[in-house]
Amino acid sequence: MRKLLIYSILSISLLACKKNDEKVAGTEAKDSLTDNSLSLDTSNSDGKLISLKELSPEKITEVLKSNHSDTLYVTNFFATWCGPCMQEIPHFRKKMDELKNQPVKFTFVSLDNKTDWDTKVIDFADEYEINQNVILLDGMLLKQEFFTQNFQSWNGEAIPFTLIRKGDKSDETVGSMTEEMLNQKINKLLADNSSAKAIDNKEKTMISSQKKSLK
Repeated sequence: MRKLLIYSILSISLLACKKNDEKVAGTEAKDSLTDNSLSLDTSNSDGKLISLKELSPEKITEVLKSNHSDTLYVTNFFATWCGPCMQEIPHFRKKMDELKNQPVKFTFVSLDNKTDWDTKVIDFADEYEINQNVILLDGMLLKQEFFTQNFQSWNGEAIPFTLIRKGDKSDETVGSMTEEMLNQKINKLLADNSSAKAIDNKEKTMISSQKKSLK
């Protein structure tokens, strides 16, 4: 696993950003007070226009806290320079295709250097056809509180990291996963939810029957 150091001085070596007065090519700020995101619109190496969104740590937290009871959320933190990250991405892509008609949301949070956003990350998103699922995160903005507030086992020291959750249940994995591991974790949460829903429906049916018998 590659190390991801979260403190400002040490993080420069892994998540070095351009100076504040430099602009990322093709990046324009949105004029929305409720959405402090940036849209990166640029072309990949083949000249195809790709659009990615940058979110602040605060907005990432909102994404992580999203909770529709019928939706399974799979959030993967990665970087294109991270070998183990790239090894497991095809497993995620395959699972996305398998579950495309189900309420499952895959999100890939890129921790690449900002200088690589409109080159390596753009090409990566286009290669796997997941530009709608990729979020850009400036690692220089991360503080320790981001990790303690959002995760139980991840302190930001290593990637890849994957959070899988549904309802009040979640699974955290620090390090890369095999296809079998990913399938087991996702299927378990889906199965747990199906069982809980079946029990809930059974209880509702029993209550309804009892009400009818009292009439």
